[in-house]
Amino acid sequence: MIFELSGKLIDKGKIVQSKNDFKKREFVIEKKETTGGTEYIKFQLILDRCNLIEPFNINDEIRVFFNVRGKRWEKGDQVIYFTNLSAQRIEKVSEEEIPGPPPPEFKAEDIPPAQEPDDDLPF
Repeated sequence: MIFELSGKLIDKGKIVQSKNDFKKREFVIEKKETTGGTEYIKFQLILDRCNLIEPFNINDEIRVFFNVRGKRWEKGDQVIYFTNLSAQRIEKVSEEEIPGPPPPEFKAEDIPPAQEPDDDLPF
């Protein structure tokens, strides 16, 4: 299943190559939550996808399409589980799509009182 997430690119890691021609690269986006908080989401690019992040600059608003990948690692009696967000496609978010500040919250006192109906109706 492919998921999608948008945010501001804040970090582009370098390509890390390990044995057997395996290579990976990580990058991080900043996502502002409607509750006012900020989340920092790290993605991983592997093998031939390592250069997908190249055309984008720090502070660009991007949309990432990704899969969730999980691995189990055992050594002796120790078991560790890893979860990675594996980016499949990245695109720049257009200026029209960048969300502005959230609209102000309305309270009951912000609603004007109802007006009395006019009595000049002909019936």
